Amino acid sequence: MLVGDRMSHPVITVHPELSIQEALFRMRRENVRRFPVVDKRGHLMGIISEMDLLEASPSDVSSLSVHELNYLLHKITVDEIMTKNVITVDEDTTIEEAARIMVDKKIGGLPVLSKGEVVGIITETDLFKIFFELLGSHERGIRISVLVPNLPGELAKLTKAISDSGGNILSLGTFLGESTENREILMTVENGDLADIKQAIEPFVEEILDIRETRLV
Repeated sequence: MLVGDRMSHPVITVHPELSIQEALFRMRRENVRRFPVVDKRGHLMGIISEMDLLEASPSDVSSLSVHELNYLLHKITVDEIMTKNVITVDEDTTIEEAARIMVDKKIGGLPVLSKGEVVGIITETDLFKIFFELLGSHERGIRISVLVPNLPGELAKLTKAISDSGGNILSLGTFLGESTENREILMTVENGDLADIKQAIEPFVEEILDIRETRLV
């Protein structure tokens, strides 16, 4: 899966001369938390977040009058507080690489560029939706969490046991186990009986951590 498959587009951008008051108004109207800042040719100049705008706004305990506050908010423009050294990705970047960059750099979104122009943005919300899909959070079925030995062929044995018992795997994720010698497998399975599936997988796992039926809310 690539960034181009899951990025938000068309992306909403702003120009550097926009006041921070207007930028915050647009951000809340569009229900987003960051805007790439572009010049008139569409080339990226920076990025501004809701936190940047809030931190630049006068405090509620300011001694300024309403008129003074409005004047100040109209006077400060986006280019004065935006982040200028922007980390970007392109459409062919893998989702996991984009996620790694966001975690390592502690940022919530990455503008996506094509030939120097902003064509989208990938955010922590987009990644959260993918995580939901990976775990089958929107699927009705049997949720299974097990520990399996970290050895070749163990996952194949487990999935075959589920298939032989009448289950169909809708989602599957592997995670670090309790040690380097095992892995946690999390699956959502449709069809089949919970008791039958539990009995079928027991010989092929070190431990069943959790097994339950899930229902859509």
